[in-house]
Amino acid sequence: MADLRNLETFVWVAHLGGFRAAAEKLHATQPAISQRIALLEDELGVKLFDREPRGVVLTPKGTELMPYAERMLQLHADLLQAAREKKAMRGVVRLGVAETIVHTWLAKLIERMHMVYPGITLEIEVDVSPALRERLVSHQLDIAFLLGPVSEPRMRNQALSSYPMAWVSSPNIDLGPEPVALSRLAQWPIITYPRNTRPYIVVREMMTRSDFPGLRMYGNASLSTIVRMTLDGIGISAIPPVVIRRELSEKRLRLIRAEQNLPDLNFTATYPAKPDSYMAEAVLEIAREIADTEARRRNRQSKIARLPKKA
Repeated sequence: MADLRNLETFVWVAHLGGFRAAAEKLHATQPAISQRIALLEDELGVKLFDREPRGVVLTPKGTELMPYAERMLQLHADLLQAAREKKAMRGVVRLGVAETIVHTWLAKLIERMHMVYPGITLEIEVDVSPALRERLVSHQLDIAFLLGPVSEPRMRNQALSSYPMAWVSSPNIDLGPEPVALSRLAQWPIITYPRNTRPYIVVREMMTRSDFPGLRMYGNASLSTIVRMTLDGIGISAIPPVVIRRELSEKRLRLIRAEQNLPDLNFTATYPAKPDSYMAEAVLEIAREIADTEARRRNRQSKIARLPKKA
């Protein structure tokens, strides 16, 4: 029976497209990786990889055997997970997070993970969703909370959170009576997520369909900076109200009822389907519990806000 370490090496060389990348992932030397593949090929009696200028690719037989190798590694991971207590699970999970999640419930996730899985360390990277997607696909992240889903082979997507977007401004900006026409909004700079993100593209298309001359859009990767610019009256922002609850309650910012609403932001938890994904799935389990609790709380608050006020 093939050595599990050699099977793991086979899978990672295929996923990462080279011996050097697999060596870095498995904390081994490149000669050790080459030796493991040679031993596995000798044991199976087949050639698994062809060398090309840009790396290595699976042979037809290697492609045929890959699902079997992954299944054996997954069974081994499932065996270990079933045998472990949660508190005994140990390792590092590289977690990518979009900033909207940072401003809502990431702190609760970190606290809960420490309580339930004290042996798991979260290495957190905060970035825009396109950058997180690239790092997932290149296996530089184990799981990411981002504007998804990620339509790539072998990526698993789970719905996580949905937040409405809104037009927001300083109360000092006079936009006239509501509902506000897009033409009046377009007289001010529109401040939102970066140029390569879905929110920016949606807002841009919404505005350009009406052909407003001199339209200015300021994309920014920092939600804190977007909020600060809006507070300073630089322009109108397109952001989720959930990240400015304090500013709204203190009446330092206001929501604008416009003639055209903005679409919701839909976040997914996305991770590569691979044999050692059980720790990423542990993070996903906790994240979904917290996200669901937060969604129920927001719904209750929304219903209360819609109740008629007593005289």
